[in-house]
Amino acid sequence: MTTHPNHTSDLAAIALSRVQDSFARQGMMQHLGARLLRVEPGLCELILPYSDKVTQQQGGFHGGAIGALADIAGGYAALTVAPEGMEVTTIEYKINFLNAFEGGELRAIGRVVKAGRRIIVTTAEVMHVHEGQRKDCAVMQQTLAPVTKTY
Repeated sequence: MTTHPNHTSDLAAIALSRVQDSFARQGMMQHLGARLLRVEPGLCELILPYSDKVTQQQGGFHGGAIGALADIAGGYAALTVAPEGMEVTTIEYKINFLNAFEGGELRAIGRVVKAGRRIIVTTAEVMHVHEGQRKDCAVMQQTLAPVTKTY
C-alpha cells in the first residue's frame, strides 16, 4: 500500500483539531487551568499548574484533580483514534497515587494501549515538575467507549 507523503502529518493535524475542539468545551479543565501540551495519534499530554483551585486541605494537589487530569489525558489519547463523528466516554479507570506534591505543575501523558470498535484501553502517567525536577505522581489505566458526538 502506498501512502501519501503527508498522510502522517494529516492524521496528526486531524487528531489535534478534534482534541482542541473538544477540550475547549471542558468546563472543569478550563476552571482548573489545565492546558494541552501535545497531541499526536494515540497520545495526549496535558499540563496542570499548581493553584488554589487544585489543592486539598494540606496544600498538596488534590487526588480528584490528579485523577481528572489523568482521565482527560487518556480520554483525549483515545479520541485521536476514535472513528470520525464520535466522542469517547470513560467506562472505568483505576489510578495509583505514588507521591503527593505541592507547587510546580503536573504533566499527564495519555497513551492508547488498544483501540477496538467497542472499547479503547489507555494508560496515563502523571508526573510532578518543579524547579527542573520530574517525579512520578500517579499512574492510571482506563477503559473508554466511543459514543456518538452530540454537538
